[in-house]
Amino acid sequence: QVQLVESGGGLVQAGGSLRLACAASGRTFSRYAMGWFRQAPGQEREFVATISWLGESTYYVDSVKGRFTISRDNAQNTLYLQMNNLKPEDTAVYYCAARAEGLTYLSLSLTGYDYWGQGTQVTVSS
Repeated sequence: QVQLVESGGGLVQAGGSLRLACAASGRTFSRYAMGWFRQAPGQEREFVATISWLGESTYYVDSVKGRFTISRDNAQNTLYLQMNNLKPEDTAVYYCAARAEGLTYLSLSLTGYDYWGQGTQVTVSS
């Protein structure tokens, strides 16, 4: 089992950058495929990005490609989301999530993830 705690959210102007972090508990972080999701007010939670165990494979939703970068530091049990050129439509609560331990393939679906953090608010002003 793994516990996840996000940090790094805040208020930023359009065009600015933020780096989200997700600290994971446990000794086997490197055996979890990880993802970032977001939920804007009144909308469903949506997939943003995912990364494989060792970080060699990543996938992004089209709306963030070229602007966001997902990465991980397995030695530090931490997942990151670097967000550049932020837009007002990126405003949402951002959640990190972990798949069940040992699953090697990536998932773009909420139901593919077993563990969730509490979320961190990102607000982009125009």
